Amino acid sequence: MAATLIVAQPPATYAARQPLVVDASVIAAALFGEDQHELAVSWMRGHALTAPQLVDYEIANIALSKLKRKQVDFDASAQALAVYAGLDITRMPTAVDGVYALATQYQLTAYDAAYLWLAAQLKAPLVTFDRRLGEAAQACLGALGATS
Repeated sequence: MAATLIVAQPPATYAARQPLVVDASVIAAALFGEDQHELAVSWMRGHALTAPQLVDYEIANIALSKLKRKQVDFDASAQALAVYAGLDITRMPTAVDGVYALATQYQLTAYDAAYLWLAAQLKAPLVTFDRRLGEAAQACLGALGATS
């Protein structure tokens, strides 16, 4: 009797998602309903979101800044942070010497250079609304696609 080949394949929703390094500007646009909200959400959807460990502090700082400027009230800020806490974002460590080298090479803050360093290490695209970081990423990683 011949063996029967049985193949079980999970639905596409279980397929490996492509990694995407997402910076705080994109996350904040999605969380706080900023002008680029829809674009931010569309880029984040379907990817394995990754960011340096510092992203939590950057998002908390953005929430505080928006509260101080009265762009959001306390409840809206707390709700945005609760949504953020539920996002599936892998937070990864970075190498300070590599971050420093990129920061000096591209005249970035160490915070921004951490996102670029991570994208370079993962060989993954980086999405940002920060012009300086975006230009540095295109120079370092190559232009991966046009943005609106």
